[in-house]
Amino acid sequence: MFTCRLWWSVGIGTLMTLASVWLAAAQLPAYGVGRPPTAEEVQAWDLTIPADGQGLPPGRGTAALGQAIYTERCASCHGEKGEDPKYSRLVGGQGTLATDKPVRTIGSFWQYATTLWSYIHRAQPFDEPGSLTADQVYAVTAYLLHLNGIIGEQDVLDATTLPLVKMPNRDGFVPDPRPDVGQTSPQPKR
Repeated sequence: MFTCRLWWSVGIGTLMTLASVWLAAAQLPAYGVGRPPTAEEVQAWDLTIPADGQGLPPGRGTAALGQAIYTERCASCHGEKGEDPKYSRLVGGQGTLATDKPVRTIGSFWQYATTLWSYIHRAQPFDEPGSLTADQVYAVTAYLLHLNGIIGEQDVLDATTLPLVKMPNRDGFVPDPRPDVGQTSPQPKR
């Protein structure tokens, strides 16, 4: 009886070992192509701007300047005034989040204006992400905030003023209490 259990245990152990080795080998293909990125390359890809605006580049823009850039680079997907749901509606939706049909837009859902700047900088326009200059991103951000009634047409956005913009849904988010997530950066004081 003991011998049977011993062989059974050895057999199961061997199968588990072989399976884990096979799975590890299957998940680690080596094609001999490429190289690890340099520290400078990784730094260049680190484009996310936190709520406090740390890392925002020099530049400035207003809604008045941003309207022409938006019309040329953004309106084909989002509509003339950001209300086309073709890709993602950008304007409106205030007061709808607690309804059966919430409309998540910059003005109704987004928590920080710096997140908007960061997203436009990294991912827009869709056909040429990252192609806008810092001044153009500040201007388009200002235009979208203006369309949502958050800032005035002549208000200047830059690295100092952008983190100070109070978004309508700023307090609509619940902090994540998990210890492994933590706070990524200090939240701006208002």
